[in-house]
Amino acid sequence: MYDIIGDIHGHADKLKAILKKLEYEKRGTEYFHSERKIIFLGDYIDRGPLFLETLQIVRQMVENGSAISLLGNHEYNAICYHTQNENGEYLRERSEKNKLQHSQTLNQLSDKSELEQTINWFKTLPLFYENENFRAVHGCWDDNHVDKMKNALVNKKLTEDLIIHSADKKHELYTLVDETLKGKEMDLPPNESFMDKDDNPRTRIRIKWWENPATSTYKSISVEPHSVLKEDPVIVNTELGSKYYQANDKPVFFGHYWLKGNPMLYRENICCCDYSVAKNGKLVAYRYDDEKILSNSKFVFV
Repeated sequence: MYDIIGDIHGHADKLKAILKKLEYEKRGTEYFHSERKIIFLGDYIDRGPLFLETLQIVRQMVENGSAISLLGNHEYNAICYHTQNENGEYLRERSEKNKLQHSQTLNQLSDKSELEQTINWFKTLPLFYENENFRAVHGCWDDNHVDKMKNALVNKKLTEDLIIHSADKKHELYTLVDETLKGKEMDLPPNESFMDKDDNPRTRIRIKWWENPATSTYKSISVEPHSVLKEDPVIVNTELGSKYYQANDKPVFFGHYWLKGNPMLYRENICCCDYSVAKNGKLVAYRYDDEKILSNSKFVFV
């Protein structure tokens, strides 16, 4: 049986509290459960003050067989921030915006050897998980993307060469990795925009990739409830297509979306476990017992 935990962002205090609530036993510095295993959905770093302790707990649980740890977009961004291409250019621009987003982790990883070890561990993390009953991913599950990545990746992971390809917007792998880790986006109509959580202007919205765009409005399909969005029907273009995650597909678990309030399913097979722990929100887990129909009663949070 699995307990699926959303974005932690360096909040080791909340992580320890939820592991205790989930009845994982602490032996020394490591956590175990006799019958259950954790799936961490990614985003262990940035934002919060206790990244090193968070990573220690997660890594130890993976190494002792008590957890599976997926790659989040923040770990991917860190890999790119510290990786150069053949021209000596960093794969992620070292702009003030990117440096600020990564600052908490940079401050806590001042030791060069420790930084290198951490980045190398991030490279070992798979981008998705699936068994016969459910799926887990950080940002978005797209069957076509996953099928292509199964052929392109090595054991669902990025190699050194694939990391460079994934950061190249001209390479097919860029879209596969970008949407898997960050979700799908859609252009707003001309002259419409909003401010994101970091006060940056945006003209694209993160969309509910499990909703049919052909029957949605810009307001209803947006993950985030921006007040400026209108109830105008979505213009379905070739970029977006009409594919979406179906109601009869396996349950899928994901993080990434900075939801607010008490955890609640989007649908009986759609479960987001990110409730903004780094913005005074909750660290959320779902206790999964192989059920085909998910239930709000299975959420655990601190």
